[in-house]
Amino acid sequence: MKKFLAIFIIILIIAATVSWLVYFFGHANKTTASDMDNVAVAAAVAVQPEPTERIERITIPAGSTYADLMTMSGLSYGTAMAVHDAALELYDLANVRAGRELELVYEKINDNFKELRYQIDTEETLFVRAATSTENGAMWVAERAAIPYEVKVKIYHGQVETSMYAYALENDIDERAIIALADAFQWSIDFAMDPRVGDTFDFAVEERYLDGKYVMPGQLLAGRYVNNGEVFEVYYFEESETNIGFFDTDGNSVQKMFLKAPVAFKYISSGFTTGARYLEAFNISTGHRAIDYAATYGTPIRATGDGTVTFAGWNSQGYGNMVSVRHNGTYSTNYAHMSKVAVKRGNKVKQSDIIGYVGSTGLSTGPHVHYEMVKNGVKINPLNEVLPPGEPIKAENRERFEGEKARLQTLLDL
Repeated sequence: MKKFLAIFIIILIIAATVSWLVYFFGHANKTTASDMDNVAVAAAVAVQPEPTERIERITIPAGSTYADLMTMSGLSYGTAMAVHDAALELYDLANVRAGRELELVYEKINDNFKELRYQIDTEETLFVRAATSTENGAMWVAERAAIPYEVKVKIYHGQVETSMYAYALENDIDERAIIALADAFQWSIDFAMDPRVGDTFDFAVEERYLDGKYVMPGQLLAGRYVNNGEVFEVYYFEESETNIGFFDTDGNSVQKMFLKAPVAFKYISSGFTTGARYLEAFNISTGHRAIDYAATYGTPIRATGDGTVTFAGWNSQGYGNMVSVRHNGTYSTNYAHMSKVAVKRGNKVKQSDIIGYVGSTGLSTGPHVHYEMVKNGVKINPLNEVLPPGEPIKAENRERFEGEKARLQTLLDL
């Protein structure tokens, strides 16, 4: 009996053990399958390397010098000059600009300085790295590298209520993109005088991203502006290394002899401006064969075309501070009521050069620029003067241009 009882107990123990083992391994297998991803993540986290460098970022204050900034960061004058000399053929670090950053990179393990980084402009960054060490210190190597933007094309459509600029701000369009659009049309549209409520515009522009974050607009690719029913179009095209820019739908360069306005869009973008025609303060009514552009004191005034300055100074006939530019045997232009003249008689000027600043000198009741165009000795309305189109695309490049234009038109119609 005792022997039978012992055998029975042994059988129960074996059965319980087998049941437990079956449960355990089954559960273990389930756990392994369900937790496999978590284990992998944990393993990946565990093998993440420690940072090997320390980066010190210095915002460049106004009036500071490269040498001062490097010295204040704790680097020796000799190291600062060695880095400067290594970079000199590519970029002179003495020309670093206020508001930008110098990045100084150090080895974390021993805090040795190993690299300088400086963003030169929107396109390139300068790197100066310690290459090898000698008895006299590190050897430095410099490189200029393109900023690795991710580029996306964005299409915008809008309608003018007060101004194209106001529409941009209200619809979160980067103001730099809308200014680029206006600049592309600056030979065809006077954005102070021409726009009408209800005008529409469309444009395609590249947008630049870095590390997934929007940075800035890139190249404007195409634009369409419908002004009081008249359609204007521009297309960016690279015909050759020396002929890159905007062309109209017929393949003509949009750049012409005269700009439509002596004040850039970004200074008159708040809305339409018509200026004064009756000078109530002086009880004088004038024929006023000119266009007045209302703008704040100090706004830059630009030459609307290439030419030679024939007058620069005070005019006692009511114009105040004035500049006159002779463009050729047919045309000249006058710019009056300036607060300050920026050129001298005899100076050669190019289109868009600053020749003075808006004021209210002479017979004027408020800050504006009085702009006159003279043709064969007679004052004419600059807004009505029709100028010939710019140089066209060459015949051998015409098919390529038409293909690119068709692609860009498709974007504008999206």
